[in-house]
Order: sequence, then structure tokens, then C-alpha cells
Amino acid sequence: MLADGTLAAFGLFLVRTSALVLATPFIGADSVFGGVKVALIASLALISYTTWGAPLPQAQAPLAFAMLALREVLVGLSLALVLQSALLAIRVSGEMIGQEMAFNMANVVDPASGLSTPLVTQLYEAMFMLGLLAVDGHHLVLQALASSFERAPVGALVIEADLPTLVVAQLTQMFAAGVTFAAPVLVLLMLSSLVMGLLARMVPQMNVLEVGFTLRIVVGLVAMTLFSPLIAPALEVLFKGVDEGLETMLLNLGG
Repeated sequence: MLADGTLAAFGLFLVRTSALVLATPFIGADSVFGGVKVALIASLALISYTTWGAPLPQAQAPLAFAMLALREVLVGLSLALVLQSALLAIRVSGEMIGQEMAFNMANVVDPASGLSTPLVTQLYEAMFMLGLLAVDGHHLVLQALASSFERAPVGALVIEADLPTLVVAQLTQMFAAGVTFAAPVLVLLMLSSLVMGLLARMVPQMNVLEVGFTLRIVVGLVAMTLFSPLIAPALEVLFKGVDEGLETMLLNLGG
């Protein structure tokens, strides 16, 4: 027979694990088979409860248990937000480059989000995902989940007051990283726009729209090729930011 409070405690472990797994970009994406996600959540929750779990000390009223479950959702989402913010940096850079290259008119539906995503953004996202898996980024997620049960035990209704500030700081940092990631290509595209403006003044008979559209695409593709060696160092900075962000989030959760 199970001790009183065992199922309730295991349910809270399931809630935190579900929030983290479903909100993590490469694990909880819609393109991943649902049965795989269910099996992963159940196995991680079972292992975590076996290692750190204990029955709740007393029976919880429905409202109190709902508050405890809400706290577990916030903990799981706060950890997943670090990875989502890094992916947001890649999307920001891809959107900016695609906008300057006029590639946003040729969007493709992303099966993971169901949204129309520019081709450049999809290319950078694929590089980010492959690089993250290559440096064992999925292990960072599992380690963060395990550490969260140690530093923020299940069953305590405590949320640090600095958590919203930390979330805003993380998003700001990753947004700046996305702009930096796209900066070299954007500079060349802006210079091409300046050249087109000068040519339009010098040769009024020239069809600026047609020539400019082609020139932007050519310059953008050439710039992406020339600056491709810079992608690896930029991704390393992002991965380091993910690692530091998870550690900072765990320190904050642990008080």
C-alpha cells in the first residue's frame, strides 16, 4: 500500500516535469510524437520521485494543492524559458535578416509552432538545434530538472521575489545576442540599400525596385556565406548563455 500523500507528491513531480519538457524547444515541439513525450515525462518524474521524493506530510485542501501545482508549473516554465529565450535570439536574427533580404514574402509553415517562418530563420534554427544537441544541451535540461528538485523541493509554496526581474534580464540578454548574431549581415544589407539610393539619384531611369530586390538577395546570400565562420563562435556564446542562465535560475529558485 502506498503511504498517504504519495500520489499527491508524485503528481507535483509530474507537473514540474511536464511543464519543463513541453516548453523545451527541441523536446516539447509539436512535431515530436505525443507518446514519446508522455513516456519521457512519466519516466523522468518516476526517477526524480524515487530519488528526491517523499509523501506530502499532510492532506492538502483542493485550493492549497492547486497553488502547489501552480508553483511547480512556474518552476518548470522558468527553466524552459532559458532555452526558449536562446531560440528567440536566433529567431530575432533570422527575422531581421529575412526582412532586409525580402525573404519574408516566401515564408514556410514551421511544423513545430504552426507559424509561418522565413527561410533564413528556419536555417538558423536548424543550426542552433543541431549545435545544442552536439554539445549535449539536452543533458543540461535533465541536469537542471534534477537540480531543481534539490534546490526547490516539491511541496513548499515559495517563489522568489526576484524571479520576474531575472526573467526580464534573461530575455533582454538573449534579444541583444540575437541582434549581435545578425549584425554583420545586416550591415552589408544596409550598405547595399545605401548604394541603391545613390544609384537611383544618379540614374533616375533605373528600375530601383527590380534591381534593389535582386541586389538585396544576392548581397544577403553572399554575406551569409562570408560570415558563416562566425556562426560557430556566436552559437558558443549562446550555449554558454543557456548554461549560465540555467545556473542563475536554479540559484534563484534555491534562494
